[in-house]
This record gives sequence, structure tokens and C-alpha cells, in this order.
Amino acid sequence: MASEEKTGDKYWRANMRLVAILMIVWGLVSFGFGILLRPLLDTIPIGGVGLGFWFAQQGSIYVFMILIFVYAWRMNRLDRDFNVDEI
Repeated sequence: MASEEKTGDKYWRANMRLVAILMIVWGLVSFGFGILLRPLLDTIPIGGVGLGFWFAQQGSIYVFMILIFVYAWRMNRLDRDFNVDEI
């Protein structure tokens, strides 16, 4: 029973570590690239507009979608590693 609790704790820590990393990326892209670093990134043109504007309007949405797929992929792998997968 004690080893199951330790395994559950390790699984939960790994899950929270993944969520924390993805939230940092999310914050960096949305707040950092779209707001704080926008003037600097606007010096790089992409599609006729500055890169900072592009991140604020479209780029962050693409990154968020990628984050969803990365989370699903990593969680499936984590579930397999800890033998809690559904298949």
C-alpha cells in the first residue's frame, strides 16, 4: 500500500511539473511576446506586420493549440509510465 502511495505521489508531481512547464510557456507567449516584448518583436516583420503584433493576434493561438496537443501526448506517455493508462 505504501508503494502505491509513493507511486501516486510521483505521478502527481510529474503531472504538476508538466502543467507548470506548459503554463510558463503559455505565460511567456501570451504576456511576454504579446505585451512585454511586443515593441522589440515588432522590428521583425512577418506577413506584413511586426512579430509582436502577430503573436498577440494569431501566434499565441497557434502556440496554445500546440500546448494542448503536447499536454495530451505527454500525459498519455506519463500514464503508460505509471501504469494508469486506459488501454
